[in-house]
Formats: sequence, structure tokens, C-alpha cells
Amino acid sequence: MKASQLFFPTLREVPSEAEIISHQLLLRAGFMRKTSAGVYTYLPMALRVLKKIENIVREEMDKAGGQEILMPIIQPQEIWEKSGRWSLYGNEMFRLKDRHDRGFALGPTHEEIITTLVDGEVHSYRDLPLLLYQIQNKYRDEIRPRFGLMRGREFIMKDLYSFDLDEAGLDVSYKKMYKAYKAIYDRLGLDYRVVEADSGAIGGNESHEFMVLAESGESVIVYCQKCDYAANVEKAECGLEKQEPPVNNQQEMIKISTPGQRTIQDLVDFTGRPASEQIKTLMYVADGELVAVILRGDRELNEIKLKNVLQCQDLFMADEMTVREKCQAGFGSLGPVGLNVPIYADLETERLQNFTCGANEDDYHFTNVNLGRDFVPEIIADLRNAEAGDICPVCGEPLYTIRGIEVGHIFKLGTKYSDALDATYRDQNGQDQAIVMGCYGIGISRTLAAAVEQKNDADGIIWPLAIAPYQVIIIPVNNKKDDQVEAANYLYKELLNQGVEVILDDRDERAGVKFKDADLIGIPLRITIGPKSLQENKAEVKKRWDEEILLVEMDHVVQHVLDTIKNV
Repeated sequence: MKASQLFFPTLREVPSEAEIISHQLLLRAGFMRKTSAGVYTYLPMALRVLKKIENIVREEMDKAGGQEILMPIIQPQEIWEKSGRWSLYGNEMFRLKDRHDRGFALGPTHEEIITTLVDGEVHSYRDLPLLLYQIQNKYRDEIRPRFGLMRGREFIMKDLYSFDLDEAGLDVSYKKMYKAYKAIYDRLGLDYRVVEADSGAIGGNESHEFMVLAESGESVIVYCQKCDYAANVEKAECGLEKQEPPVNNQQEMIKISTPGQRTIQDLVDFTGRPASEQIKTLMYVADGELVAVILRGDRELNEIKLKNVLQCQDLFMADEMTVREKCQAGFGSLGPVGLNVPIYADLETERLQNFTCGANEDDYHFTNVNLGRDFVPEIIADLRNAEAGDICPVCGEPLYTIRGIEVGHIFKLGTKYSDALDATYRDQNGQDQAIVMGCYGIGISRTLAAAVEQKNDADGIIWPLAIAPYQVIIIPVNNKKDDQVEAANYLYKELLNQGVEVILDDRDERAGVKFKDADLIGIPLRITIGPKSLQENKAEVKKRWDEEILLVEMDHVVQHVLDTIKNV
């Protein structure tokens, strides 16, 4: 492709709307343009990257036994009601009605429709196992779309669904997908980590996330350097260090005046006791019921864990008016002693003695409070976020943290959807059995953005060769010099004949502009035809990720490029 004919409208300034580097660079490099909040048009460069990602995904899905189908985006309301998720999905679902007032949704996911399809076509144990997948747009009405392709309202996704006779068959399908996903991200050339994860609204009893590592990642990963344990912070287990039970030194509970002391840090400064000896009390509404959660003052609540413990569908933090009506005190003065709502305590609180907490009276706190003596929680459970320095639940060594971007997620669904939608098969004894399912998703457009988040520098994008929009760019320094233009065209044609994806920058621009654009759009290999190198019948070859510039004989440039592409 000649650059004069290529549609890549680059920008010199960083768009004000772009908050993270992938959003900034994909706009600046002319890969996409915003249509509305969370919705983007992909320009030619981006579409080439997306197609390459899709092709790698498709090849690995097919290799694992997957068969590609294409399901409708518009899904009827009744199958979502049958699964129980029409109301559960809430406001994230785009809903619409046709001219006959029948309800539909723009598909945020496809468990219902694929299960309904298989139920209608699979009748015997001889028809299973089955792996069906699609690559298609998904739609979720995010309350606040942000970060470009990271959290959009329309996005491209690959979703595969496995259908098996039993749990043993599901294990086989799950391992196939686990292996296939690792192969995909190895081929994409991205640094990633596989972590244990919470299944969320999809459901199921086991899941793993594939995280592309990046400092800007929304997700926090905890991992152990000694063993293979790694988990999303939402899922990571927070065990207790093995130690001798504390000597019973409970002291008399005392009520103290704490005017204006509303935060943990206020109490640390006021009492001189560290945050680890304070207790914070948080108030939540779970399926309409007010509940209290207590944990150490230096810890952060994990709402996913709390939701799983409560087994609730809706969970949100209570407002102060609701809390005052029930507890006769506001935020900053709440505590578990005498509280007339159910209390759920984090594991660590059971080990504390003589801690400080709110007295459920504005501007007053209790000191020397002890769980079991002064209050009894409904449940004591792991409710906090794991942190660096916590102990590994597998081997007991310290955990570390790193940030990542979720790009893939695999789930063991079991019979959650086949039970709800009556998807069965007839076994060898003539008995009806529920089909056992798995679900396996990859964010195609999210992977594109994650690659940019991980692979960039001050000059622009650094695409891995496997997914770069073009592999090579040829830049003649001066388009008015016939010898440079002739040499550039010669290499361009030779590389095209070898099947190399190459751009010839034939634009009437200064060399500096061409170099900046080449770096910005991230083409992996740059060949420069300049007057000095051409005098020696050589060309400059530079890898985008390397500062070194090689002088290569003109007759050897094509082979050098082919060898580089093969060996990287």
C-alpha cells in the first residue's frame, strides 16, 4: 500500500477526551474515531489489526475442535426471562420493542440463545461433545463509557460455548480452551498472566481470566513467585498467617468522646493507635436489606466477596439518610456494638483485641471492643481485598501484586443455563440428562487496546509483528531524488512479491514527518533510503522496538526482512 493512498488521519495533539495511552494513541495514529460515547468507527489500520487478532483466535479455536457459527445480535426477551437474567442484567442491557410491542435485547452475551439453539438440535448423547463459537459485536449500556476501547458500549468479542455429557467432559473442554487461549496470547506476542477469577453474572463454579500485563490496567493481580498461584484481586483468597492464638487480655470497653473524628486517619491521629487496631463499619443494601460489614481500618472491602457471601443479586452502599434512620448515627460514628442490623465480619477481626470502633452515636467511639464478648456477627468470612505481603493460600509465601487488563475469561457453567432453559440429551439408558456447559470469551477489540497499553513508548505504538497493520514501511528521504524513489520502489515490489505487508511512504512530506508517522502508527520494521546509505548501495533497517540502525546491502534487504519476520 502506498501511503499517499492510505487513509490514516494522524493527529499531532493528544485529544482532550482520551484518558489512557491506548485511547490517545489509537486516536492520534488514525486507527479509530469516536461516533458516540463508547462507540467507535474502526479505520483501515485498526481493522487490519482486528482481523489479524480474529484470524489467530479463529485458527486456535478451529484447532481445538471449535466450529464457527454466527448468532443474531437481536435476542428475544422471553429466553432471557426463562433464564432469569432479564431483570438481573439491569440497566446494562440495551432493550427495545418491535412494532408488535415484543421485547428484545441487543446481545450483551449469548448464553441464552446458544443454549436454546443446542436444545432444539441436540437430542442424543451421540451428539456430544460440541464446541460452537462466534466472533461478533456485543452491546452493553455502560453507565460511564471510558478509556476508549477498554470500556465501550459496543465491542467485538469471540465467545465459544462447550456442551458435554458430564463434568468429566467439561473438564476436557475447559482444558482445551485453557491451552488454546495460552497459544493465542503467545502468538499475539503479549506478556500475559492466567489468574483465578470470580464468575460474576455469567455464573458457574470455576473460571480463569487472561490478563495482559500493563501499568494502566484496571485489574489488580496477586501472585506468588514461588508457586503458580495467581488470582484477580476480586477472587484472591486472604488467609490468616499461622501464629499462636493471642493471649486473652480483654479490657473493659470504654466510650470516649471523639468530636469531628470521622475517618480512620482521624482516629489514628486522635487516639495514637494504628489503623490496624481500628475497625471500620460499612453499610450496604443487599436485595433491599440493610447490612453492616466490619473489617480492619487499614483494609479495603471486596464487594464481590461480600456479594458471594450474602448470595444477593443487588448490592450497593447505603446512603446516610437510610443509615441514620436505622442506626441513629451517621458515617464515621458507626460500629458493631448494639447495632440492630445483621453484621458480617472479615476474618481478621476475629484476631483483634481491644480495638476501637464507632459507638453508633455521633462524635463518640468505643475502645477496648472485642468480637464475641461485645457483639456477635452473623458470619465471619474472607471479605477483604488481598494485598502485597499477604500470604499465598497455596504455599504460604508472601504475595506480590501487578496490574493487568482482562482480555479473556473462561468459565465452567455446569448446568446453570441448561437447567433454566431445559436443554437436555437422552443418555445411553434412555434417560434425559442436563447438558453440561462451559463458556469462553475473548475481547477482540479489547485485546487491540491492551496491546497498545503494553507496547508503546514516547513516540507511539510498538505493534508485535503478528498483529501489526503492516510489517514494513519504506521511507525514501527525498521523493524528488530519482535514485531514492527508484530504490524504494524496487524494494517495495520485491517485498510485495514475497508476501510481505509493506507501506511505501511516497507522500510529499519532509522525512521527519514520515519518521514520526511511522513511529506513531507502530510499524515494526522501517527501511530508510537516504543519500548516504544509497551511495554505498545500502539501506537503513531499524526495528521499531530497538534503537540500533543496521546498514544492509540492497541485494540483501529483502532476505534480511524475511529472516527478521520469521525469527521475531
